[in-house]
Amino acid sequence: MKMVRDSHYPPPKLSRRLSSIVPLLILTVILFYTTSNILSPSSPGVTTSPLLRRISPRCGGGADLTRGRWSRDPGHRLQRLPLYDASCPFHRNAWNCLRNARKNMEAIISWVWVPEGCGGSPLPGIDPSAFLAAVRGRSIGFVGDSLNENFLVAFLCVLRSADLGARKWKRRGAWRGAYFPKFDVTVGYHRAVLLAKYTWQPVELLDLPHQEKLKGIYKVDVDVPADDWVNITHFYDVLIFNTGHWWGLDKFPKETPLVFYKGGKPIVPPLEIFDGLEAVLRSMISYIEREVPKKIVKIWRTQSPRHFHGGDWNQNGSCLFSEPLNHEELDSWFDPRNKGVNKEAREVNHVIQRAVEGTDIHLLNLTHLSEFRADAHPAIWLGKKDAVATWGQDCMHWCLPGLPDTWVDILSANILYYLEAERRS
Repeated sequence: MKMVRDSHYPPPKLSRRLSSIVPLLILTVILFYTTSNILSPSSPGVTTSPLLRRISPRCGGGADLTRGRWSRDPGHRLQRLPLYDASCPFHRNAWNCLRNARKNMEAIISWVWVPEGCGGSPLPGIDPSAFLAAVRGRSIGFVGDSLNENFLVAFLCVLRSADLGARKWKRRGAWRGAYFPKFDVTVGYHRAVLLAKYTWQPVELLDLPHQEKLKGIYKVDVDVPADDWVNITHFYDVLIFNTGHWWGLDKFPKETPLVFYKGGKPIVPPLEIFDGLEAVLRSMISYIEREVPKKIVKIWRTQSPRHFHGGDWNQNGSCLFSEPLNHEELDSWFDPRNKGVNKEAREVNHVIQRAVEGTDIHLLNLTHLSEFRADAHPAIWLGKKDAVATWGQDCMHWCLPGLPDTWVDILSANILYYLEAERRS
């Protein structure tokens, strides 16, 4: 089946020759249903609009867009070419795989995601114009580490295809972002890698037992949000959170560890790093529920998996793959019982899922569909001389265009759905 992204979510034009005898009530109903551009995620008891059922009859209602398979589409019959290229002004150099002449880019962008609940049809792609029109006058914020920034860049570049007047934006501590003047939409990013506030404490200021081998510590106040996002809770209409990639001994080794505090005092007994993550998540989610208004859509993105093979990033790990992994290979790469270098995504997800349970935060599970894509990282094509020698291959972030564009398709559908549900409530 040929599917073109521009054809999705098309707001039908009402005829200018509507009979004057059509009651205003009927016209209002028609407008309501034909402009409800909502593709539903899995959510019982809520149906999609008639328009969406016509476009994708099996990809709405209770469909889970995050479970499925990748299908090769080398001729781009199922999806069109990417909505942006190397010239997008919001690119970050290391992820600009077109500019960096990454090998196999044609293959990377030729795979389409086919959700289980869509009757064999590929995931409907975002219509940037329709999406921006639907969120006109609103603001969307990303909070978290560089994987949320990777996500943000794809989102900005995709949306820019509908508003070439988009310009860089910075306000209220946002590390980067964009404003789309044609639609009065703002998208911002707040870098907060641990979400909680953490500060460097040199060893000469410390009075800790067994500190002779320390260079210093990073004091983590588990109950204090990082300054980068503490003042944004009323600014955005949608917030997308993540954390997890900095919670490891590779970032905070024994000589410069994380030490967890609560109420300004060290937690006793001291917490190991994953227990600290759980404590931070509990506190930050409690803060979000307390301080972020109920009407704001809150989304928590699950982990983006890494694909280091033969060692971690600082151990000559590599991801020079030309094909996605098979389904049968996933557990050998990511199941924590196998104790591989890529197991932390599922480990962190377990902590996240427990923390958000029972809250009004929506979990956006992008882990499974991303686990397949060992082929889609920047690897050695980082756009900077000696980058690989200094930092190793990048098997964590993703090429753009590439996999995060599929994240954008799913996120945009979820945002529209949740905003519509909020409007109806």
